[in-house]
Amino acid sequence: MTDTDAARSLLTAAAVRDRAHEMLGVALAGGLSDWSVDLDQLKPVADRVATVIRSQYPSLEVPFHARWRHFVVGGRDLWGEIAGRQDWADAAHRARAEFDLAITSVLLDAGAGPAWTYQDAATGSITSRSEGLAVASLRMFTSGAMSASDDPLRADALSSVSTQTLARGFQASDANPLLGLDGRADLLRRLGDQALARPDLFALRDVARPGGLFDAMTARARGGKLPAPVILEVLLEALGPIWRNRLTLGGLPLGDCWRHPAIRHRGPTNSLAPLHKLSQWLAYSLIEPLQTAGIEVVDIDGLTGLAEYRNGGLFTDGGVLVLKDPAQAHLQQAVSSPLVVGWRSLTVALLDRIAPMVRERLGVAEADFPLARVLEGGTWATGRILAKEKRPDSSPPLNIVSDGTVF
Repeated sequence: MTDTDAARSLLTAAAVRDRAHEMLGVALAGGLSDWSVDLDQLKPVADRVATVIRSQYPSLEVPFHARWRHFVVGGRDLWGEIAGRQDWADAAHRARAEFDLAITSVLLDAGAGPAWTYQDAATGSITSRSEGLAVASLRMFTSGAMSASDDPLRADALSSVSTQTLARGFQASDANPLLGLDGRADLLRRLGDQALARPDLFALRDVARPGGLFDAMTARARGGKLPAPVILEVLLEALGPIWRNRLTLGGLPLGDCWRHPAIRHRGPTNSLAPLHKLSQWLAYSLIEPLQTAGIEVVDIDGLTGLAEYRNGGLFTDGGVLVLKDPAQAHLQQAVSSPLVVGWRSLTVALLDRIAPMVRERLGVAEADFPLARVLEGGTWATGRILAKEKRPDSSPPLNIVSDGTVF
């Protein structure tokens, strides 16, 4: 296997899942220096997750874990209101706009920090964290700040988005600090540059824009069906070069993939733990625009759970994941540190473990309640509830140094 082939093998959801379960196996054998795992605590955590799902969705009609949920504020579907007023040329036209919105919004979603809020003039709502970032990015997108044409609902001017433009759109200031502002603006510019550099992915039917990936993905559908893992693979190929200071192998950027000594393989992928959190959440978020456009998305559970701090916090605050040195919780941790990489990888594997336990408690079948519903209903919401119970500011259980592109 060449280094390039080895790199491609890590740019899949299957690689994330396989190596996460490898990490869990090492942890259960006592082989991690930072973490121990108490599987007995999975039962009460599953009980709590099932209770939260029933309280939030009594009918158990849970939507997928996707960015679209955060565009609903105070019972109002903000994007739905805007989209409903548009005279779309066809379903693909709408889908490209929704790809533009979802991709830019998800990439801007890394942790905001505890001090930042966003006040929406249209609704009067004041939101923070992921919900605030969603509304801010929606308003910035629909204002035309990302467009180079008279049509505001497109993101074909990303290469010129400045930190100042983003700060205005997100109401960020010294009094309202947003973590990683420079990194977020840089990521949008690099996305714009990448769209121009890869017209074969971003400009099949239109000018170069994130929305062009709709055409790249539908071209890979067979008989109108598109496996969800293929969505991720297209995203990882298309977006890989936009991330700064990431590992590469065989000339290919590996994205959200980090080294950990517990992952042992022969060859060039030794010690590498892929996670692809933002890209996988983006893959989940693109399912609905594809479905609306008439593409049947299959094998949704081929994607994995998300290695982020709400799901990770669920297991840490729930007592499933235990720091061997509790003092580490108060120290600053780099996202590349083995402690954080191990935590995130263990989170992915434990989500696979807890999902069937939650379904059993709800009395639902896997086919009707895929992991995307467990996450939304679900583990993410329960992780946030536990964080609020443990810490007044709802902060994560670890003090992670963020550059605005991972969490």
